[in-house]
Amino acid sequence: MHFQPLLYLSNLFNWIFSPVYVFLKRITRPFIKWILRRTTGLCELQRTCYCEPGGALRVIGIENSLKNSKSGKIKTLLQFLDQAAIEKRFTTSGSTKILNNTVETICCIKQIRLDVHQPFSKLFGESVSVIWNLKQLLLDLESIRTTGYDSSNTEHEQKLLELWSLLMPTRELESRVSNSWKDIGFQGDDPKTDFRGMGILGLENLHFFAQNYPDVALQVLSHSNHPKHGYSFAIVGINLTHLAYNLWKDGTAKTHIYNICYQQLQLPGPTLLHFHRFYCYLFIEFDKLWMAEKPPTIMEFGRIRSLFENNIRSLLSDPQCLFKLNIPVEHI
Repeated sequence: MHFQPLLYLSNLFNWIFSPVYVFLKRITRPFIKWILRRTTGLCELQRTCYCEPGGALRVIGIENSLKNSKSGKIKTLLQFLDQAAIEKRFTTSGSTKILNNTVETICCIKQIRLDVHQPFSKLFGESVSVIWNLKQLLLDLESIRTTGYDSSNTEHEQKLLELWSLLMPTRELESRVSNSWKDIGFQGDDPKTDFRGMGILGLENLHFFAQNYPDVALQVLSHSNHPKHGYSFAIVGINLTHLAYNLWKDGTAKTHIYNICYQQLQLPGPTLLHFHRFYCYLFIEFDKLWMAEKPPTIMEFGRIRSLFENNIRSLLSDPQCLFKLNIPVEHI
């Protein structure tokens, strides 16, 4: 109770001065950039490429520099790159030409001599590749998410049945519509109704987890079936698909994505595989938190889910953030 006045004053301070800070930063940015350009002989993009370490710090710096540019030519270039992502032209064969043209355009606008600044072409091109390949991937994820589960689709049905086999390897499913689906955490007799929120992406994530990390998935499933502290495995999994998708879409996960691309030299950029692995990390970590909290009832899900999301967002706020799958999961 004694901390409430301090908390109130802190919130009031942030409410008053945060907009002032943002305003001052916006109006002083051009002047600071001009001073640095005159003193270093380098534009902001060059300084970011040369001074920031590879990964999120460099890529986010370049991304922000381009986004905040007042140059009409750069704005036109960004529109071109966005359209290329929409048209899915960032491919193995198509990316090279787009990136070369982008580097040449920026060098022309910023008056950068590539014969003098040879590293710039590679460092800037790699960052642009990662940024717009991520934008293209987000469009692909949206397409998968908005594709509803279709029981008349053979591929959908096969993947769903494979999910059962992976999670229940010693037990045959009685029938396609069965109360047995509740044993792996679905709500009713037909799992298709549970995929409405996240579409086929929810099934893709669950299937990837069970297929690529079978031992861990089975251990997590056993935790979910705990007689006192259990939860619905599949439903929670679909909920975590929603969380993973939002973290990628709103940009919070960029730190992890850009760092993992740099660490693994994963160019031209992130792929669906990275999203699936990110999801698996979330599932494993959520299970650890749930079992540590030992909730007396499933009604605690909202609180623990909120706590988990806040923890993850806090970790992702660190530009050095890089989630790695911590595979060992203890049996209970």
